[in-house]
Amino acid sequence: MIAAASLATATIGVPVAAGEKMKVGEPAPDFTLTLIDGTKVTRDELRGKVVVLNFWATWCVPCRTELPTLDAYYNQRRDAGLRVFAVTTEDSLPAYKLKQLFSVMHIQPVRKVKGPYDVIGNGVPTNIVIGRDGRVRYAKAGAFDLDMLNQLLVPLLREPAPAT
Repeated sequence: MIAAASLATATIGVPVAAGEKMKVGEPAPDFTLTLIDGTKVTRDELRGKVVVLNFWATWCVPCRTELPTLDAYYNQRRDAGLRVFAVTTEDSLPAYKLKQLFSVMHIQPVRKVKGPYDVIGNGVPTNIVIGRDGRVRYAKAGAFDLDMLNQLLVPLLREPAPAT
């Protein structure tokens, strides 16, 4: 399991600018998500929410196990301020097939991310978690299980939303 202290200091391999690395504990860089239906969602629109960006692929066995777990978790915790977005890698299924898959799910499928967010170390699944305060709280390649989700997200969901 991940200790809170390591979450605050871990360096991750997501480029922010030439030669720089995003750090857990630092403000999350701007992003715009383009959902499968064409809707756009920005980082600023999600301020005050706990956001999980899950990068996955249909050919990835751990992703196929993790995605239903994330979906069920989101369905139970969305009223607490959780938002989960599934970012499909380019080498996965075409958008029309993804629409069929996500028609039975609760999390929102993302077609494209504008901003310095991508898989970490070419590994899927990759999860990036942004707290209510707009800071990166977790960023790592590897699948979540229910225990990890609870350990990481329950404390974040209990934090008050920052004043606007």
